[in-house]
Amino acid sequence: MDFSKYQQKIASLLLWSLICILIGIFSGSASALLLFSLDWVTRLFTVHKMLFWLLPIGGLAIGLLYHYLGNESYKGNNLLLMAYENPETRVPLRMGFLVFLGTLITHLLGGSAGREGTAVQMGGAIAYQFNKIKKISKKESQILILLGISAGFASVFGTPLAGAIFALEIVCFKRINLKSILSVFLVAFIANYTVDLWQIEHSVYYIFEIPNITFKTLLWVLVAGLLFGLTAMLYSKSAHYWNRLFSVTFPFAPWRPLVGGSFLVILFYCFDMTRYTGLGLPVIAESFTTTSLPKDFLLKIIITGITLGSGFKGGEVTPLFFIGATLGSALSLVVPLPVSLLAGMGFVALLSGATHTPIACTLMGIELFGIEAGLFLCIACSMAYFCSGSTGIYTSQLRIGLKYTLYAFCLKKIRLLRGI
Repeated sequence: MDFSKYQQKIASLLLWSLICILIGIFSGSASALLLFSLDWVTRLFTVHKMLFWLLPIGGLAIGLLYHYLGNESYKGNNLLLMAYENPETRVPLRMGFLVFLGTLITHLLGGSAGREGTAVQMGGAIAYQFNKIKKISKKESQILILLGISAGFASVFGTPLAGAIFALEIVCFKRINLKSILSVFLVAFIANYTVDLWQIEHSVYYIFEIPNITFKTLLWVLVAGLLFGLTAMLYSKSAHYWNRLFSVTFPFAPWRPLVGGSFLVILFYCFDMTRYTGLGLPVIAESFTTTSLPKDFLLKIIITGITLGSGFKGGEVTPLFFIGATLGSALSLVVPLPVSLLAGMGFVALLSGATHTPIACTLMGIELFGIEAGLFLCIACSMAYFCSGSTGIYTSQLRIGLKYTLYAFCLKKIRLLRGI
């Protein structure tokens, strides 16, 4: 019996387990620091709202940092997806530092952005550094990217199951094996537990009323899911539009957030849009108990599009939570479902449509709101996913799977009908 082979396998297993533990601890600690820092700068902006006058200066600072120090870091989450598809693509550690600093500046001065993108990029940058261990293979290098995404997503929202599945689903379950599955779940729970150890609390929302499951109720859920999907498509197209507009108009990248910040200052001053700044957590919480204004979700789309499209930093998920929750809440004016249920469905369904991750978003809804609302959340997320078009917020995301097969089939049929 060749004991050397077993010794090598045991050594490899121990090494990989240690890597997962370290990534979970480091990424979870980074997310804890991010959540603590964001809470601090948000409270500071709430007390001193006149800080929004400094948005152009803050934007210029972010633009200069990324222009002279960032290299490929400006690609953000798309860089992680590119590194997964092509292991030769490097993910520099500086990406984590830059996005952390850029996100704090954005929120301190009132820009509309989230935190998921920041946590995922920090997690991805940390995980990628383990490539420097000589025993890491190219296949394991791809798993490291998944570990970073899983750890960042799980720890920043307190949803380890959704974080693990999000990492697998965002790459369309491509090149997934048992090792990668076990690893992303392990690192998600470690990262989430690390945030708990740092005594950082996550935002909590409740669905207060869940109706009986009837044909009529499920029909209204489908209608709401359709609207959530169309809104997710609007958000994605809006985000790409602003990014394209600023990129074409201002070839020198640092000018983009300077101009974008100036435009935001004008909007905030002339129209008092500070309700749509930052994470918007109070507005999200309010939408679960009080019917939101129909304009809330539209204005958040515009403000977020300008903020992120011009080059400010932060995630896109929390703005999607805001847009989905306020849209769902506003729909209670015409849709005969409880306002908290509609807000909860919109909360996760917008994310499902914009990131093309219905399984992860359904699990996130169950982790946040409970299993009792699971069927409604699943239907809303699935409907939003199928109705959100072929373009999501991540341009480097693969376009494969049942949705795109159906899209291609329908497009082929339409072309045949036109040819008749």
